[in-house]
Amino acid sequence: MSSIMTNVAALNGQRNLNLTGARSAKVLEQLSSGYRINRAADDAAGLGISEKMRAQVRGNSQAVRNAQDGIAMIQTAEGAMDEVHGILQRMRELGVQAANDTYDSAARTSVGTELVQLRSEIDRIANATQFNGKSLLTGSLSGSMGGVWSNDLFVNDDVGGALASAIDVSRAKAGTYQFNYVAATDQLTLTSPTGQAQQITLSAMAANSNQVLDFGQLGIRITLSASAAIADPDTIGSVFNTSGYDTLVVAGSGGASLQVGANTTAYDTMNVAFNDVRATQAGGLNLLSAGAVDWTSSATIVASNTAAQAFINQIDSAITTLSTRRSDLGAAQNRLEHTVNSLGVSVENLTASESRIRDADVASLSSQMVSNQILQQAGTAVLSQANQSSQAILSLLR
Repeated sequence: MSSIMTNVAALNGQRNLNLTGARSAKVLEQLSSGYRINRAADDAAGLGISEKMRAQVRGNSQAVRNAQDGIAMIQTAEGAMDEVHGILQRMRELGVQAANDTYDSAARTSVGTELVQLRSEIDRIANATQFNGKSLLTGSLSGSMGGVWSNDLFVNDDVGGALASAIDVSRAKAGTYQFNYVAATDQLTLTSPTGQAQQITLSAMAANSNQVLDFGQLGIRITLSASAAIADPDTIGSVFNTSGYDTLVVAGSGGASLQVGANTTAYDTMNVAFNDVRATQAGGLNLLSAGAVDWTSSATIVASNTAAQAFINQIDSAITTLSTRRSDLGAAQNRLEHTVNSLGVSVENLTASESRIRDADVASLSSQMVSNQILQQAGTAVLSQANQSSQAILSLLR
C-alpha cells in the first residue's frame, strides 16, 4: 500500500540508524576510557568478578611492600647483631690473652677495663637499634600496660585529684619503672629498669585542664586531667611516692606479626622473633656474674687464669646464643624473599585476568567502529531515499 501519511521505510531506516549510533557511542566510550566495563550495566557479572580480583591485586601489592619492609626490619637488626658479634669476638680474644699467666694484676685490670666498656657498648647498641620507633634487640618491639591495678599506676587512677586519663608506653622497654618526687623542687623522676632516669617539673593545674608528663627519653607519656583546680603541684607529686602509684609496669613482646597476604587467614601472616641481645640481661647474652666470672669491677673479671677461662666459656655461650638468633632472623629473611617472589607472580596473573575482563580490546573495537561508521553512512543514505519515496506517489495525482 502506498501512503503519504506513514512512511514505514523511513521509520525502519531511522530505527536502525539510531541503533547504529548507540553502538558507535558505546564503542567510542570504551575506546576513550580504555575499559570494556565502564558501568555495571555493561557487564554486571564481569564487574563483580573483576572488583574482587582488584581487591586481591591491591592487597597482594601492599603485602609485597609489607614483606619488603619486614626484610628491611630484619636487616637492620641483623646488621647491629653483626657488630655485636665482632665485639664478642674481641672480648673472647681478650679472655684468651688474660688466660696466659704472663700478666700481673694491673695488666689483667687493663683487660677488664676494656671488657667492661665492650659489654656496655653491646647494651648501647641493643638499646639504640630501632626500626620506625620500635626497639629490635631488647626483646620488646612495643610496650603495653602491665602490672597489677592495686600495685602500679594505671589509666584512670586518681593522682592527687587529677585523673591519669592516658598512659602511652608503646615506645617503652619492658620492665618496672620507678617514680620519685621531690617536693622542694617539684621534680618528678622516672627511672627505667636499666637505671636510666628522666626528670620533669610538675606544675599547678587549672580547672578542666590537662598536664602531660612527657618522659620522652624513656618512651612514656602520661596525661593528667583535672576537673577542679590543683594549686599545689605537691598534691599530685606526693601521690607518686605512695605505694600503688610509685611504679609503672610495661609489658612487651619481641614478636613481630607481618601481614604478607591479601586476606585474613593464618597463612597471610608471618611472625618474626626479635630476641633480647643485651649483655646485662639473663634473657639476652647473659654476661653476668656467674661461676668464676665476677663482673663487679674491671679488676675482678679476669683476675686469674681460672677466671679468664671461665670468662672464655661465658663468651662462647654468648656467641652461640647470638649466632642462633642471627640464624633465625636470616631464615625469616629468606622466607620473606620467597614470599615477595610468590606474591609478585600472583599480582601479575591476577592483573592479567582482571585485564581480560575489564580492559577494552582496542583492535576489536576499532573494527567495530569502522563497521558502525559504514552502517551509519549507509543508514543515512537509505533514510534519505526512504524520505524521497513519498514524492513518487504525487505522480499518481497528475
